[in-house]
Amino acid sequence: MDPIFTGEQLNRMSREDMLSLLKIMQEHRQKQEETLQKQETRIQLLEEKTKELEFLNAMLSDRLALAQRKRFGASSEKYADGYTQLSLFNEAEQEAEPDAPEPDLEEVHPSSYKRKKRSGKKEEDLSSFETTEVIEYKLTGDDRYCPDCNTKYKVVTKESVKRLKFIPARFEVVEEVTCVYSCPKCGGMKRPEKAPSLLKGSVATPSLVAGIMNAKYVNGMPLARQEREFARYDLNLSTKTMAHWIIQCAGRYLQPLYDLMKEELLRSNYLHGDETRIQVIDEPDQKGSTQNWMWVYLTDEYSGSPRMVLFQYERTRAGYHPVEFLGDQFEGYFTCDGYQAYHSLPERIAATGCMAHARRRFDERSGVTIYMGTKPEFR
Repeated sequence: MDPIFTGEQLNRMSREDMLSLLKIMQEHRQKQEETLQKQETRIQLLEEKTKELEFLNAMLSDRLALAQRKRFGASSEKYADGYTQLSLFNEAEQEAEPDAPEPDLEEVHPSSYKRKKRSGKKEEDLSSFETTEVIEYKLTGDDRYCPDCNTKYKVVTKESVKRLKFIPARFEVVEEVTCVYSCPKCGGMKRPEKAPSLLKGSVATPSLVAGIMNAKYVNGMPLARQEREFARYDLNLSTKTMAHWIIQCAGRYLQPLYDLMKEELLRSNYLHGDETRIQVIDEPDQKGSTQNWMWVYLTDEYSGSPRMVLFQYERTRAGYHPVEFLGDQFEGYFTCDGYQAYHSLPERIAATGCMAHARRRFDERSGVTIYMGTKPEFR
């Protein structure tokens, strides 16, 4: 690049010209520095914007991956050891092992603990079952005599094999006959006391209602399916009738038991609690799509009380429900999730975090990109 002024021109410049030239050069340099500073600031802003966009892109990618994992991926929750998800249709085909040996009676009905096998062990294991039928195989006719010497055979020993038999459910009618007495002389009347009926004017018995409740709440069989099952036994029991029996017996006989269990639960010093959604049909003054709530409270081996699980149905998820349930009696530790209602309990109740819920957050973060942004709100 050629110089703007030659050496001779610079030598002939006056002092005033030199000062003017230096001033112009200084102004030009200042403008260049300002332009450079603006460019550097712009580059820095663009770099920060790029990092923020990278962070947002990584965050949205993680959210998309997590949503796809929850929707299409296998659940991270595991069943307890020895427990697997029930299969409705092909359980028999999956579990069958044609080459597996047949189990003996000790394996079918094992004792509560293992001991050294001894004589009579199978009989002891089956002692809780009644032997209702004995089939004897004996020789008859000419087979009772030896073909060589024509001497009658003598029984020297008996080989006994026990097998387990299943008898389907059956129904029996119990007729109660009450004798009414009258004094022939004075005409006084008297009748003996009889056991009160389970439900007045009903054919229901404790065993029948207990069987219906067990099938529904333990085995998960809906009342409509039980109605069809009863119809195969020529028994006409409608779903509405069974539902009425369950409600009446629950309020009359099970509610007092529930109250006693609740008293024991509140005496403990350690509880677990949670709530879950449940949709109740035909709930008064609410739409059919409204979500109701089942609150669950339970004790464990560290609670200092019998182990139990109590369910409390409520129409809302309001925070006053656990406060009302626990009342003024419970005092101790309460393991729960992060729902604010549990952490607003009285000071005498110490809310402790649930490890299962904490593990889920770590599991969700596993495999997710960790990115530190440049601004505090992204850190």
